[in-house]
Amino acid sequence: MILEIVSPEAKIFSGEVTAVTLPGVDGSFQILNHHAPIVSILEKGTIKIAASSFNFSKDVASKFTKVNDQTYTLEIESGTIEMKDNKIIVLVD
Repeated sequence: MILEIVSPEAKIFSGEVTAVTLPGVDGSFQILNHHAPIVSILEKGTIKIAASSFNFSKDVASKFTKVNDQTYTLEIESGTIEMKDNKIIVLVD
């Protein structure tokens, strides 16, 4: 599935992922391939991204924390998420 993370300043991430864990207002939740369509509000917390490979641009690489070769995290203040047709769009502050 495709994940795009966008902030008011720039596109932070765009790529193929295997799983995404997000900090929802009622607790964290995970999205996997072919998840049902969803729109949700996110609160302050950590987005955990799992993928077979990562390719960050130099200007945003410092925003991510490496957990291992296939997992990175990103701290956010708040945001919204939409999952539809195997594409996840996350708008973050």
